[in-house]
Amino acid sequence: MPPPTPQQIKAAFAKAGALHAKGRLAEARRLYADLTRAAPRAPEPHYHLARIALAERDLDAAAKHLKTAARLKPGEPALLALQAQIEEAAGRPEAALKTYDRLIAARPKAPKPRADKALLLQQMGDFDAAETEFMTAIRHNPAQGELYRMVGATRKLAPGDPLIAEMEQVYARDDLTEGARCQLAFALAKAMEDTKRHDRVFGYLDTANALQRRAFPFDFDERAVEIDLLHAAMDDLSKVPAAAEDFRPVFVIGLPRSGTTLVEQIVAAHSTVEAGGELGLALDEFYRRFQAGRAFTPVSKAHPRTHLDFAAAYEARVRAEVRFDARVTDKSIQTFQLVGYLARVLPGARFVAVRRDPRDVALSIYKNHFQGGTHRYSNDLRDIARYMRLYGRILEAWKARLPGVIHEVGYEDLVSDPEPQARALVAAAGLDWEPGCLDFHKAAGSVKTLSLHQVRQPIYKSSAEAWRRYEAELAPFLEEWERTA
Repeated sequence: MPPPTPQQIKAAFAKAGALHAKGRLAEARRLYADLTRAAPRAPEPHYHLARIALAERDLDAAAKHLKTAARLKPGEPALLALQAQIEEAAGRPEAALKTYDRLIAARPKAPKPRADKALLLQQMGDFDAAETEFMTAIRHNPAQGELYRMVGATRKLAPGDPLIAEMEQVYARDDLTEGARCQLAFALAKAMEDTKRHDRVFGYLDTANALQRRAFPFDFDERAVEIDLLHAAMDDLSKVPAAAEDFRPVFVIGLPRSGTTLVEQIVAAHSTVEAGGELGLALDEFYRRFQAGRAFTPVSKAHPRTHLDFAAAYEARVRAEVRFDARVTDKSIQTFQLVGYLARVLPGARFVAVRRDPRDVALSIYKNHFQGGTHRYSNDLRDIARYMRLYGRILEAWKARLPGVIHEVGYEDLVSDPEPQARALVAAAGLDWEPGCLDFHKAAGSVKTLSLHQVRQPIYKSSAEAWRRYEAELAPFLEEWERTA
């Protein structure tokens, strides 16, 4: 067979890229692998194979393909950036920092390498070093709205802080992209709150959320139908076999901004537990096995091996993501949809659900920028109310079907009287009490969450009833919440 022509190679690469973009990783992987043989001196197929391996948490394969790509194209910035991501995923933050420094040295004015390094420093708890990197990036790139939002996330601004005036000046520019204006509006909303100019907070928030909504439209009814179909697929759980009990994850369930990070960190401060954070793996594995178009295959119709494969794949992916011995936490936001299935197939699992005043949750969701395309309901106050009702309905259904399986924690109770609530929480996770569970803020390690600054602080009460200051602005949420009560 004659070797492929350059046109055929180009077409195959375009097809692989399209499949990759759609998340069809297995098909894309096969085409990229074919391209490594058809074009053995091209670094691009190896680069994308490394990206796929990283997405699937096969870090050995990712490193292998990256090494080949780097040999074919030494010093390529995209390869260095991917190397840093792989080092972070492998739990080697110091190595990742050195790789970011190589990128910065090669491109000192580029915003992304410094921002990525700064974000890693924030996750490691070195907020001063992170701010230095952010401010350097801002000096080189004053119209990058995301930089202002990220530096402000862990810095409480004081009245007269020159950063505020700088943000306002940039915000007034006519040449800002909608994305940059959206990010700046979130940053300025926080700045107004930090400096107690509360009458100006929602002016920026409404703009930020409207721009985010325009970039990422959302149809609540369509999403609700999908969640209901998924829930209905978990029809007869008695048909689901149980895997071994020696894998004992602790699932922390709750709406965004409801206190799940605080609860996870209390549990993870135990000497036998590691924090997994928002892994997002269980729902991904469920979709892989049970979704067919818009419908889902009922779990009762699946072969028993399918369920055991699910358990094995989920555990393998968690272990690839997090190094732990006895227990690991998983506070993936969407896990509430799968409680019954997970309880059945993973009999060693424990479940903790966090409750918080819905008005404070709604305010916090609306104030926070979520990565584009995630939590799309968060950009409209009425949709926030509707989604929260949907979450509550699914959770109540699981509580009715599985009495005693879900331990509930009230956020307000936890912050007002921490020790007895923390003791009950730790016991519900199947653990003996350790006083260090209340000293979670002293723990070292990387934290990947919107609450990464709060995780480094002791428990505090200041966020309780914050909604009252913005009661008038929250009227759309409050009306919808009452209407659907």
